[in-house]
Amino acid sequence: MQAEFWHSRWNSNQIGFHQSRVNAYLQQHWPALGVPAGARVLVPLCGKSLDMLWLAGQGLQVLGVELSERAVEDFFTEHQLQPQVTQDGVFKVFRCEDVEIRCGDFFALTAEDVSGCSALYDRAAVIALPEQMRKRYVAHLQTILPVSAKGLLITLDYDQTQIDGPPFAVTDAEVQALFAAWHPLELAAHDVLEDSPKFQQAGASHLLERVYRLSR
Repeated sequence: MQAEFWHSRWNSNQIGFHQSRVNAYLQQHWPALGVPAGARVLVPLCGKSLDMLWLAGQGLQVLGVELSERAVEDFFTEHQLQPQVTQDGVFKVFRCEDVEIRCGDFFALTAEDVSGCSALYDRAAVIALPEQMRKRYVAHLQTILPVSAKGLLITLDYDQTQIDGPPFAVTDAEVQALFAAWHPLELAAHDVLEDSPKFQQAGASHLLERVYRLSR
């Protein structure tokens, strides 16, 4: 999957993956992670997610990473925020109060870029990537994040022979294999097919949202 695909989706406003509300699983399960106020949280492939504002509202320092500059600009514009914009190596960096978004390729992130990040929030990254890129993504996370980092992961699980991604289906077995070093603990699983006309029209038999706690 090439960068041009995501640039095209944002430029043509084909962003059905964007949620217009803060994710309910985040609000329900994040507090139990015990991430202290002031901690830095990595949000990969963040888009213009409202979840970043919620995390910042919990007293956290949010570090988003997003390929599309359109998405980053929209985030700050839609919330009437005036970011300071700088260039740091290959990343264009937008900062305002407790939110920093690095615009560029996630795989270019270094351990120095994410220094101080003690937590991870992934609602849209792992399910946005095809299988081989998912493996590369998790391997890169494990390379750059401190071993003490903990996190919350939200996935989708469905029969991908019935409808293709993105978002891609990521089974529980794959999560357990990919994130073995993080000891993924499933916190919830809900079939949300009745809330997704796209999957219903494609003839999907089920659409499970799964929530995991990650702790290395």
